Amino acid sequence: MAKNKQGGLFMGFFRVGIFGFGGGPSSIPLVHKEVVEHYKWMSDEEFSDVLALGNAMPGPIATKMAGYIGYRVGGVLGMINAVFATTFPSVVAMIVMLMALNAYRDVAWVNGMSQAVVPVVGVMLAVLTWDFVKKSKSALGWGSAVALILGSFVLLEMAGLHPALLILGILLYALIFGGKRGAKA
Repeated sequence: MAKNKQGGLFMGFFRVGIFGFGGGPSSIPLVHKEVVEHYKWMSDEEFSDVLALGNAMPGPIATKMAGYIGYRVGGVLGMINAVFATTFPSVVAMIVMLMALNAYRDVAWVNGMSQAVVPVVGVMLAVLTWDFVKKSKSALGWGSAVALILGSFVLLEMAGLHPALLILGILLYALIFGGKRGAKA
């Protein structure tokens, strides 16, 4: 059983490492697909908690999530396995791609390759965002969910508040004033 968990951790996070173009944010839907949908190591709610806390911490989100989920599923070896599986493809790809880019830097298709990935990453993030909006609605009701979404947008984008401070504030509010409220229509 432990071997299967370790093999699953490696394959799941290796796929994240290979297909997570564009950095951490584009990896999040891939991690969700592997961890929640494919292997069922976590529920959507648990994944949301890990994502929120991971975003409040310094460092790359995919690596932090791989480390925590790997540890949760397979102990210290699982943590090392998942982090290695997430980072190894990127390291190898960087070496190979930079050598190729340096050799073919003036070729048009090389420039177009990196630009073509951007819309796909945008769609992946939009799908994950909509899933979070729906979960917020069912947990808080539309009024509270929309208020939190708009308030977060204003604080993050217009006031320039750091995301970690916003998440910390919301966690403290929930801790002090009573945690989870019942779903509203």
